[in-house]
Amino acid sequence: MRVNEKLRAIRQSKGITQKFVAKSLGIHTATYNGYELGRRKIHVELLKDIAEVLDEPIQNFFENKIYESKNYYDKKSHTA
Repeated sequence: MRVNEKLRAIRQSKGITQKFVAKSLGIHTATYNGYELGRRKIHVELLKDIAEVLDEPIQNFFENKIYESKNYYDKKSHTA
């Protein structure tokens, strides 16, 4: 789930309207709607403000994926 999709899901789960969030942020409802639809990029500072309005930790807007780092160290070429 993308950040904009999580944004909408979290807001709706709390029963908060787009209008309320937009007004709290001092932006137009249409602008906020663009963030939820993925038509506008959400910068980290704005996401932080949205998280505060929704009373939600900012980490909850990001996917919980752990990526394995590949080890490019070649043991054969580095042995004594």
